[in-house]
Amino acid sequence: MSLQKIVTVLVVLVPFSTALLAAKSVGEAHVYKSVGGRKLTLYVTKPSGWKATDRRPAIVFFHGGAWVGGAPGQFTEHSKYLASRGMVCVQVQYRLLDRKSNDPPTICVHDAKSAMRWVRARAMKLGIDPNRIASGGGSAGGHLAAFVGMVDGIDDPNDDRKVSPKSNAMVLFNPVFDNGPDGWGHKRVGKRYREFSPLHNITKDDPPAIVFLGSADKLIPVKTLDGFRNKMKQAGIQCETMVFEGKPHGFFNFGKDGNKPYYETIVATDKFFASLGWISGPPTLTKP
Repeated sequence: MSLQKIVTVLVVLVPFSTALLAAKSVGEAHVYKSVGGRKLTLYVTKPSGWKATDRRPAIVFFHGGAWVGGAPGQFTEHSKYLASRGMVCVQVQYRLLDRKSNDPPTICVHDAKSAMRWVRARAMKLGIDPNRIASGGGSAGGHLAAFVGMVDGIDDPNDDRKVSPKSNAMVLFNPVFDNGPDGWGHKRVGKRYREFSPLHNITKDDPPAIVFLGSADKLIPVKTLDGFRNKMKQAGIQCETMVFEGKPHGFFNFGKDGNKPYYETIVATDKFFASLGWISGPPTLTKP
């Protein structure tokens, strides 16, 4: 392979290489599902003073990586901070697609919904309020976080359908939530994009959301974010958006730019949850 081709490959893959930025997953490990002999794990981080009798708000995080890479630890620092604010935080491992295929992210969606159902079904044991479970994620993980909150269908046939996978709030970091003809991921979903694309499934029963995006994101233009916010507001749904000038895809990750974007997005997330009445008091994170 020529040097030019190597550089081209790296340029394509770097925006998705969240595994490079991912810390080790924290919290208690639980197998939430077994598929084809493979055990899938999620990691539960509990606040100080947690008790099983609590009814705390929770957030379930899905990592990014174009549905083909990444690791749950991408949201380790987010989980540690929000746990310090009284929330139960969950980081999810899910099956990845073959890089060489053009398969739609069906298995990723199956696992995201299974994880949400696992958490809600065990809310009494996890000290969680089953009506205050948020979904969060970045890039392709942001798609999954939006999907479980907004889109019906594509359930794992082995799931207990009596348990809802629907999140009660969404925290979305540069999410690829437009899979339509002009959006990211369309090559994988094709004519089935309305089955997968959160932007094309906005209804009045969707949960409130906060969305973060860099103005220099080459995968998601600001106009896509604006369109999403406008449609959400037309449906009567709370939707806050923040655009970070000059920032690229993945700008929010812990360890980037001296942690200033991480700080600003997590503080905004804190205030978002406070606006819902899920947590109280001012943010406690120290400014970098």
